[in-house]
Amino acid sequence: MKNTVFTEFHIRAGAKMIPFAGYNMPVEYAGITGEHLTVRNSVGVFDVSHMGEFMVRGPFALDYLQYITSNDVSSLYDGKVQYSCFPNGRGGIVDDLLVYRFAHDNYLLVVNAANIEKDWDWCLKHAQRFGLKEGEHLVNESDNISQLAVQGPLAMKAMQKLTGTRIEEMEYYTFRVIDFAGIKDVIFSATGYTGSGGCEIYVKNTDGPRLWKAVFEAGEEFGIRPVGLGARDTLRLEMGYCLYGNDINDQTSPIEAGLGWITKFSDGKDFIDRELLLKQKNEGVARKLRGFVMIDRGIPRQHYEVVDNTGNTIGEVSSGTMSPSLKQGIGMAWLAKGFWKPDTEIFIRIRNKDLKAKVVNTPFYTKR
Repeated sequence: MKNTVFTEFHIRAGAKMIPFAGYNMPVEYAGITGEHLTVRNSVGVFDVSHMGEFMVRGPFALDYLQYITSNDVSSLYDGKVQYSCFPNGRGGIVDDLLVYRFAHDNYLLVVNAANIEKDWDWCLKHAQRFGLKEGEHLVNESDNISQLAVQGPLAMKAMQKLTGTRIEEMEYYTFRVIDFAGIKDVIFSATGYTGSGGCEIYVKNTDGPRLWKAVFEAGEEFGIRPVGLGARDTLRLEMGYCLYGNDINDQTSPIEAGLGWITKFSDGKDFIDRELLLKQKNEGVARKLRGFVMIDRGIPRQHYEVVDNTGNTIGEVSSGTMSPSLKQGIGMAWLAKGFWKPDTEIFIRIRNKDLKAKVVNTPFYTKR
């Protein structure tokens, strides 16, 4: 099991550590609810160094990425970030990811920690078709990069203290390479997985401890706190963000998952599964991923059965929790056709009891 460069700081802060995606990671420090609300109201810090980072370079980098990802990479400009996925050739999803454009021939892919090896093999499998070579055009930097996600409405204000670059004015889903906290060539990205604003900061492993100390010193006056994986999950679920392995996987298509907005059928973009996914878009699908809130009191969990008012199975919960912000059970579920409209009554089978819920649009949480 791997440690990140921040592991000693987690332990020192009293974190409860668990194995996650091959890493020793903090699930919580002083409690998930408190950490969740810290991010919603002020600023919290996540260690996301377990994520994977692949560099893609060369004259055919764009053609390659247009083929292996679902979104339109040609729409990016230098300093822009894009959410996308790898279609798997069978209508499913290899992984969802972020694509960073440094230049027309230079990109960074950020992939999920649990899928690094699978994703890397997938990228290499299709590289030869475009003349891309491992080590030259494709470089797996996952073990060399540390990353902190500083999230919350006060995150950018706190981080502004550490750089002369005007980061508070950055647009959502853009990034810059800047000097930050006395560290050169930091990738500073106005992205995140919480819906409360903030940034993600990439540095070399050797600069990790310096970054941690500087971030917490800068955020002290704003009540900054470290936050674990537990609150990361409740925060993303309140926003209706998909989690690979729960809500999407190798058997779920982006059209079914409500990710049609990252599946672009632009002229000249001949990507993996284009025809199959276009057919799904035009002809419809038999199931969809939809959000729901509990009406009866209960906490939905992954794999719980979803039934109609006569007890017939109509789906399965993919993610569920008690929302710390809303103080209500919320979740996402794969539902059969006919149960997709907002306010449709459904029932979640919890401990052999069918508890009433209703379908809703996401996000569940909106900024006040």
